[in-house]
Amino acid sequence: MSELLARHRAVMPSWLALYYDAPVEITGGKGVRLTDADGNTYLDFFAGILTNMLGYDVAEVREAVERQIATGVVHTSTLYLLRGQVELAEKIARLSGIPDAKVFFTNSGTEANETALLLATCARGSDQVLAMRNSYHGRSYGTVAVTGNRGWKNSALSPLNVHYLHGTDRDAAAFRGMSDDRYIDACVADLRDVLATATARDVACLIAEPVQGVGGFTMPPPGLFAAYKEVLDEEGVLFVSDEVQTGWGRTGTGFWGISEHGVAPDAITFAKGLGNGFAVGGVVARGDLMDGLTANGVSTFGGNPVAMAAANATLDYVLDHDLQANAARLGPIVLDGLRPLTGLAAVGAVRGKGLMYAVDMVDPGTGAPSPQLASAVLEAARRRGLLIGKGGLRGNVLRAAPPLTVGEADVREARDILVDAVTEVDAQAR
Repeated sequence: MSELLARHRAVMPSWLALYYDAPVEITGGKGVRLTDADGNTYLDFFAGILTNMLGYDVAEVREAVERQIATGVVHTSTLYLLRGQVELAEKIARLSGIPDAKVFFTNSGTEANETALLLATCARGSDQVLAMRNSYHGRSYGTVAVTGNRGWKNSALSPLNVHYLHGTDRDAAAFRGMSDDRYIDACVADLRDVLATATARDVACLIAEPVQGVGGFTMPPPGLFAAYKEVLDEEGVLFVSDEVQTGWGRTGTGFWGISEHGVAPDAITFAKGLGNGFAVGGVVARGDLMDGLTANGVSTFGGNPVAMAAANATLDYVLDHDLQANAARLGPIVLDGLRPLTGLAAVGAVRGKGLMYAVDMVDPGTGAPSPQLASAVLEAARRRGLLIGKGGLRGNVLRAAPPLTVGEADVREARDILVDAVTEVDAQAR
C-alpha cells in the first residue's frame, strides 16, 4: 500500500470509493491525457466523471480564471450584482429553449436537483414526485429519495413521496423483444396506472435523465418523454430534465439530451462539464416557476465570480468550436468499433450516444451481470494507458465519456484499447 493511500484510508470514509487495486494519484494533464505520480500517462476517457468537458490545461479557461483572481475578488455572494453570473445566465436561458427562462446557480448537480425539486413541490403544493427506475440524481437527502438505484440509497426515509416509472428496462421479462413503439405504449399505460392508483392529485413533477449516467448510460427510446409529457400535461405535472451528464452537446443529437424527445421541459438541471472542473451547477426554468418560491433564497457560493469566469469561458469554447458536432461525428466511430464485442461471451450489450458509450460485462456461463469482470477490464484498460469508468444498477457496466474536445486519432486509440482489454478479460473468463 502506498503512503498516500494509507493516509487516505485513515482519514477518509470507507464508502468513498477508489478505482483500481493500486489507486492512481493524478499529478498533471494536457488536452485529453493525464500523468500520474509514477510518471505514467493515460488517455482520459472518463473526464472526472464527465466534468472536465474541455480536457486539461485549456488556455481560454485558465486565462479567464486568472483575470478574475487578479481583481482580488474571488467571492462576494449573491447579495451583490455579479456581471459574470448575469452573462452566463443570459446564455443558458437563451440556449435552454424554455420560454421566459430564469437561472439559479448552485455548487453541484445534487444542489441543482434539490432546487428543481423545491421549485416543483412548492409550485404544486405536493410532495409527490415521479422518478425513473435505475436513475441517479445526487447524494443529498432529497436527491437520494428520487434515485432509483438501491446501490446509492442509504435510507428509506424521505422528504418526498416517490413513485418510479419504467423507461430504460427493456431487458426485463415483461418488455423483452418489444419494438420502440410497443415499449413506449407499455410505459405510458403504466404511467397512467400509477397516476390512477398510487398517487393523489397534484403530483409535483417527473424528474428524469435523458441518458442515465450512473445507471450505465441506459436510455429510453426516442419519444418516450414526449409521450410521458402528454400525460403529465393532462394533470399539470411538471417535467424536470436532469442534464448534469447529458448537457452541452455531449449526446451529439442536441445541445440537451432531452432534445431527441422533441419536448421542452419546465426545468433543466445542469452541472459537471459547465465549469470544466470548477464547481458550478444550476437550474434553468420557466420564469414563473423560478419566481414561485415564497421564502427567501440565497446561495453563498453559487454563482461565485471565479466559477462564473470558468463557466463562461467553457460555454463560449463549446459554442465557438461546435463541440456538439464533434460528439456527433466521433460517436459512431467508437460505437461501430465496439459493437462486434457483443459476439463475446462476457459482453451482454454495447450502447451509446454521442460521446457517451457503455459495455455491459456478464458472466460467460450464466449471462448474469458481472461487476468482477467490469473491474478486470478497468484494470486491463489502465495497463494499456486508458482511464474509463464503471456503473450500472449491478456495477457491471463500463462507461466512457471523454472530453468533448477529443480528436479522431485519440478516439480510435481509446476504442482499440478498450476492445483489446475486453477481449483479454473475455478470454480469461472463459
